[in-house]
Amino acid sequence: MRLRVSALKTHLIRPFLDNVFSPSALADVLHRLGLSSATPLTVAFSGGLDSCVLLHALCQLRESLDLPLQAVHVDHGLHPESSGWARRAQQTCDRLKIPCTVERVQVTRIREHGLEDAARRARYACLARHVAQGEVLLTAHQADDQAETVLLQLLRGAGVHGLAAMPAMAAFHKGRLARPLLEFTREQLAAYARQENLQWIDDTSNADLRLSRNYLRHRIFPLLEAHWPEASRRIARSAGMAAEAAELLDDLAESDWSSCRGVEETRLSVVALRGLPPPRQRNLVRYWLRQQGFQAPTAMHLDQVLAQVARDPRSNRAVIRWPGTEVCRYRDELIALRPCAETDSGWRMHWNLTDPLEIPGVGFLRAEKSQGDGLSCERIGQSPIIVGLRQGGEVCRLPGRVHHRKLKKLLQEAGIPPWERKRLPLVYVNGELAAIGDRWVCEPYAARANEPGWKLRLEPA
Repeated sequence: MRLRVSALKTHLIRPFLDNVFSPSALADVLHRLGLSSATPLTVAFSGGLDSCVLLHALCQLRESLDLPLQAVHVDHGLHPESSGWARRAQQTCDRLKIPCTVERVQVTRIREHGLEDAARRARYACLARHVAQGEVLLTAHQADDQAETVLLQLLRGAGVHGLAAMPAMAAFHKGRLARPLLEFTREQLAAYARQENLQWIDDTSNADLRLSRNYLRHRIFPLLEAHWPEASRRIARSAGMAAEAAELLDDLAESDWSSCRGVEETRLSVVALRGLPPPRQRNLVRYWLRQQGFQAPTAMHLDQVLAQVARDPRSNRAVIRWPGTEVCRYRDELIALRPCAETDSGWRMHWNLTDPLEIPGVGFLRAEKSQGDGLSCERIGQSPIIVGLRQGGEVCRLPGRVHHRKLKKLLQEAGIPPWERKRLPLVYVNGELAAIGDRWVCEPYAARANEPGWKLRLEPA
């Protein structure tokens, strides 16, 4: 039975009471999140107000709840004072007697993702290295952050999954990620910090109004709160309601997927999908992509994918592309792929069989010693072996066959999709085609029964 990604998420849907934040209130949240004693916790510690409050309160609970606790501070290197902030974070952890690791990361692909998102990606990639199997990463996102996230998603035109914003608990690489402060507002946390005389880092970049979240925080939400005093908390509460709706849509999509599976579980039957009403088609395709870890399509890309469903199967097959994803229709099935780097079709390389051969944009070709399978050791002998890619016009005589067949025909009959055909490495011995990837060995190079051979294995990139 498939475990849905959404099944690993927990949203706290509780009324926001006007109680003050305290270690006991935090302990109640940890209990409801199922975080038992002895669960190793790693705090993403920026040194700002929210993470200082979280770390301090956890310290008060450390002995009574037997919490194995550590902190990780990520220095993005984007601010002149970032090194000083890292030192202050380390000093805070030293005072609290909490093990702390300071990591400096390189923020890349800013032009592609934007500064905020690129920094977030770098930060979480770093934090993931500190969370092992069964461990939990804690972040200090609070109710105001949640409200900002909901509004940002709304401005992006997100559906209910986007409006569900940040879950209180979710799967995270080998472990889990928990956000135990989502029930508390920034002001409640600030009151606790003042009461405990905490010192925290004020990141001046948080005042940069060029960043979308900062603009909402400093310009939009004060206006909303002036007219609707409970605006932030009510918006954050709506995230929990959206999460419930998203869960129901996922249940429906799971049911639809069971009746729309293709030959392979990861494919969708176009014929079955066409029988669903358009809203359920859209819901299923989004769910199908999300469950395989692909980036969500925009409305335009989703429309293009569904146009493939409605299209006459005899028409030209297009590949719908967006960052990190390719969706195409082949033999009345929808297939989602991760793009591979383009490889020069003229690429050729000598191979000694003993070492894995890296093929750019394809993967690794390996040869393992076998008996009665693969390339015949005797027939290869000391002949030079060259690996290349398809040029067109290749022929092959399979074992037990009298005549040569065109490779193109063999690939079509085997149902190998066009995008996989161009990535199949061809192995030549003495200039003669001897093997097609790890699928076929050509005569006269096939090992006979009980004859030593080299069995080929292709590991995709």
